Amino acid sequence: MGTRDAIRTAARHVVPPAGLTRALAVQAMVYAVGHGLFMAGSAVFFTRALGLSPTQVGLGLSIAAGVSLLGTVPLGALTDRYGAQRVWLVGVFAEAVLFGAYPFVGGFAGFLAVVVALAVVDATAGVARQVYSINVLRPEERVTALAYQRSALNVGFGLGAVISGVVLAVDTMAAYRGMVWFNAVMLLVTAVFVYRLPRVPVVAAPAQRTSRLAVFRDRPFLAVSLLAGLLSSHGTLYLVVLPLWVLSHTDAPRTLIAALVLLNTILAVLLQVRASRGADTVAGAGRALRTGGLLIALFCLILPVSALTGGVATIGVLVGAAVVLTLAELVQSAGAWGISSTLPPAAHRGAYVGAFRLGGQLQNLAAPAGLTALGVSTGGWGWLPMAALFAAAALAAAPMVAWADRRPRLGEIVPAGEPSGAQRPRAVSSATGRGTLDR
Repeated sequence: MGTRDAIRTAARHVVPPAGLTRALAVQAMVYAVGHGLFMAGSAVFFTRALGLSPTQVGLGLSIAAGVSLLGTVPLGALTDRYGAQRVWLVGVFAEAVLFGAYPFVGGFAGFLAVVVALAVVDATAGVARQVYSINVLRPEERVTALAYQRSALNVGFGLGAVISGVVLAVDTMAAYRGMVWFNAVMLLVTAVFVYRLPRVPVVAAPAQRTSRLAVFRDRPFLAVSLLAGLLSSHGTLYLVVLPLWVLSHTDAPRTLIAALVLLNTILAVLLQVRASRGADTVAGAGRALRTGGLLIALFCLILPVSALTGGVATIGVLVGAAVVLTLAELVQSAGAWGISSTLPPAAHRGAYVGAFRLGGQLQNLAAPAGLTALGVSTGGWGWLPMAALFAAAALAAAPMVAWADRRPRLGEIVPAGEPSGAQRPRAVSSATGRGTLDR
């Protein structure tokens, strides 16, 4: 009976409840199957099927990332203007068309045009998807629903990676083209899911007109975005720095790297929903960021020990460090969802969610080189200042989030003499549907 109850409890944290939360999770998994397949085989597709050099592939992807970074906030503002569901639907359909055209690309110029366009529409659709989830759900449901989506994404990416093994084993041009077209079909299926989701009225703009880019003047929110971006470097640590450390500073077998990636995926599927508990409020989100940062700091102290051990002990240390970093990822992600669900003003959620993603995108540009140099190239002592950095960021998280919560929201009317903090009532931008309030 105890085992059966344990299984039921575990299932409740993996299988989302029936209704809108499950529908959002299912579309996330469908989307991820195609993208997981493409990501696992994209390097071979670019070099074998398109005839590009590794240098050209790297340059094209870097340019696309830069364009996406510059356009995140303006593209997010489109969501505020035209509605999250509409922008999400158009973005997913455009991705399907672009992936369908990939096999016909000729030369670097054509590849660059497609990869840049994909980066733009993917960033736009990503913001719209998150804003839709925030707008359509009750405040207490939002973070949990996003956690179920994250869990479903991991399942989909895993299935896609398994399918990619078949494509790579077949190793023909037809197989690689089929891989890309399969992703296009999955995107079209995703578009059908998005179209069938409940409609949410566009949040009415405040009577006092404000720029869609006014988020750049919101210094408290931008500060939180940068801090959360720094703490999101757990991904770089897990997928880039940890494997390089295993290869260059330990006696662990190379195959352990794949096992650690699999471990991360399994733990994310099983524990992401549990790790999101309490992060659906501003204070809870700040605490989640703090916990995530402290866990990253702990990882930075555990991992270097693996250079001093041997055999089974080394594997044990590496597995322990990987578990700690995975827990950091799950908690930090929940905190980030809590912030993007609670701090943005309702009428400007698209621009604000886009701005919140800037921290993560900047981390993607700087962290691979910086953290690798500090952690791996120093021989090990660099993990100590790295641990101090993440610990300091963790301790600053809750006060900084509280500071951002006290600032006036765009479109709010603050009566004279009232404080600008979280205790004052929020202005309602629209009362036409669920999920359209700021808080």
